[in-house]
Amino acid sequence: MSNKAFELFTAVPKLHNCAQAVADGTGHSDHVAELAACGGGRAPEGLCGALHSALLLVKSENRENVKKEFQAAAGALTCREIKSAAKFPCAECVRVAAELVEKYK
Repeated sequence: MSNKAFELFTAVPKLHNCAQAVADGTGHSDHVAELAACGGGRAPEGLCGALHSALLLVKSENRENVKKEFQAAAGALTCREIKSAAKFPCAECVRVAAELVEKYK
């Protein structure tokens, strides 16, 4: 399913931001509308939108594991840090977040 999220995020024309792509790509299309404002560094606390979506979709007891594994892969948790310091591509954030949703659903 991580490939579906990746494909949704990279599709042309662009219909999904990073948070929406993770939700829709992992079978949670009911969350797409509420995540419309969470891409491009606008997720709560500046989190990566893909990560924010993943945290919303996994059980609360798994959220710390998701954060740790996401940070290990992307180099940071916030969009700004990922884009500037870690230089990890947004599409890869989507892929990693979707994989973590599948792992910890």
